Amino acid sequence: MTQTITPPDADPARRDPAPRSRRNRSGTLGPRRWLVSGIALVLAIGAWAVLAAVVDDPILPKPLQVFERVVAIVVSGEAFTNFASSIGKIAAGFALAMIGGLVIGFAMGRSRFASSYFSLPLFVLGNMPGLTYAVFGLLIFGVGAGGPIVVSALVALPFIAMNVAEGVRSVDGNLLAMCRAFERNRRDVLQHLYLPALVTFVFAGVRYGFAMAWKVEALTEVFGASDGVGFMIRKAYQEFQVGDMLAWTTLFIVAMVFIERGLAYLENRFFAWRKEIA
Repeated sequence: MTQTITPPDADPARRDPAPRSRRNRSGTLGPRRWLVSGIALVLAIGAWAVLAAVVDDPILPKPLQVFERVVAIVVSGEAFTNFASSIGKIAAGFALAMIGGLVIGFAMGRSRFASSYFSLPLFVLGNMPGLTYAVFGLLIFGVGAGGPIVVSALVALPFIAMNVAEGVRSVDGNLLAMCRAFERNRRDVLQHLYLPALVTFVFAGVRYGFAMAWKVEALTEVFGASDGVGFMIRKAYQEFQVGDMLAWTTLFIVAMVFIERGLAYLENRFFAWRKEIA
């Protein structure tokens, strides 16, 4: 008499329920989160509308009036030109921050002396008030694109450098010893060992650095720029157009949310295999 042995994976009662629970969480958490955020937004707008009706003063426009100004700014094309200018400055600043962050971060990850030498300057740069950056950008570069570009680079540099350093330190020393034993050249070590380890850390640094650099860059435009979102907010303030100020601020927030969510989506897409392995 032969006995049939059922493999563990073939028995539904003995299967690991973890994949199903992961599917349930991933399938319900997203819509639930957006629902809660939507309810909070509706309540905030409702409170704003009630307060505006009670105050009944141009200093606090009604939500509908601000929405009409948002539509008018978008239709006129001013939103596209000014956001393109601001994003171009941030992109240029991030290019400088990436170059400096990769070099400094790699040196910090490989050398204790470099880590000790750069830790304090990076800490100071990362915790400097945004207003200080804006004022110094105006004093040094004057009115123009130079100030916002350099400020964006200085704000993003600490986040990228520190994350790159952590990525370099995360590389297994045994793998490095193996590469030396097999006499692999530096290019192969950088491409096949350091690069895969650094990508996730660089992505995290870019997300945090962008969130900080975008706000400080807009603040710098308020003080010293001839175009951009910050410049338009300052222009509306000088003309005492509170509706325009709130409209540009609304567009600024919407753009930030979309860009940050886009970066988060790309990060999840690129590194989905790590979550599946975990």
